[in-house]
Amino acid sequence: MKRKVLILIAVLAIAASGSAQGSNSEAKAQLITKVPFEQLTGGVVLLKALFNDIPDTLNFVLDTGSGAISLDSSTVEEFHIVNYPSGKTIRGIAGVKEVNFVPNSSLHLPGLTVDSMDFYINNYEVLTSVYGVKIDGVIGYSFLSRYIVSIDYDSLFLKIYTNGVYKYARGTTFLRPVFTALPMHYLEVRDEREVALNGYLDTGAGLSFLVTSEFLKDSAFLKKKRKPVSIKVQGLGGKKEMAITIIKELQLGPFKFRRVPTNILDDEFNALSYPLVGGLVGNDILRRFNVVLNYDKRIIAVKPNSRFHDPFDYSYTGMNLYLENGDIYIDDIVKGSPADKAGLKNRDIIIAVNNDFIGSITSYKNMMQEPGERVTLIISRKGTLKKIILKVGQIH
Repeated sequence: MKRKVLILIAVLAIAASGSAQGSNSEAKAQLITKVPFEQLTGGVVLLKALFNDIPDTLNFVLDTGSGAISLDSSTVEEFHIVNYPSGKTIRGIAGVKEVNFVPNSSLHLPGLTVDSMDFYINNYEVLTSVYGVKIDGVIGYSFLSRYIVSIDYDSLFLKIYTNGVYKYARGTTFLRPVFTALPMHYLEVRDEREVALNGYLDTGAGLSFLVTSEFLKDSAFLKKKRKPVSIKVQGLGGKKEMAITIIKELQLGPFKFRRVPTNILDDEFNALSYPLVGGLVGNDILRRFNVVLNYDKRIIAVKPNSRFHDPFDYSYTGMNLYLENGDIYIDDIVKGSPADKAGLKNRDIIIAVNNDFIGSITSYKNMMQEPGERVTLIISRKGTLKKIILKVGQIH
């Protein structure tokens, strides 16, 4: 399998080859604007922008794993945005659905207006719930293909340049993914044995690494003693069962990461296009670099930043947190998990964690990231307050 992947990557790389700096006659890339961003759980990038002539600022996730640009269906409804059937479907981990779109529209960032884009409509209610902040849309290939985009995770600024000859920072490493709208790169993984696969580079995924169960079965690279734990995730179409474990090593370009948390997806709708693609690298790895996205030259340039040696999160609670009507509540409790053993129930509302009564979903999750630590939760269950001690588990 590894030989086939290597041959495929070699052939596609030759077809997509080009100079990193461009020809001598090509104009230099010019800085257009510099935009601040926030980081959500898993390193996901959140930008503020305007849509068409709507005066309210909207929140967009920057997503290399999206082949388009899109709006949340509730945002479309709130602002009475006229939309039409697109005749297209989108495929996600939990289903396939037809989508409407808003044609020939504009995105306004500070110092930049991007015209003539078709915004597809999807339901991002789950993302809003999971991140605890309204997600109004996703910025993907339709935008990224027009510019050179520099993501600086140290300063939390996005710089947007015209296409052209770009001066990369000293010490930069050039990844040359194959672009099918989504960037796909050669990866090596090692556990019981070493194998290779193609994986998407996905800034919109708030995780470290994901593989499909089909790839796992065909490659048999996972150690038999590994005991993945069950989790539930939200995807297009609804909730999805998944498992998570640790693998010995992941290599992206020359960079090796050890003991990497790895999600295992039963990709029944083949959203990842297996066997061509066997998984993806998420932003909990990509955020460890300052990244330049140069789609015009088929380059993603990376340079390790101050987060490069941050530890991975090996904690496991067996529950999810969601925001609804201002309350942070517990759901998707897995039977036999630490949350289940502690006596927590689905729909319990978190009032406080370790005496923090005003925390966000992100801060509460951060308080539950030390395996073996006992965390004190004050919860409300059907109007009654309860104190519960949760012992955080560990991914194996």
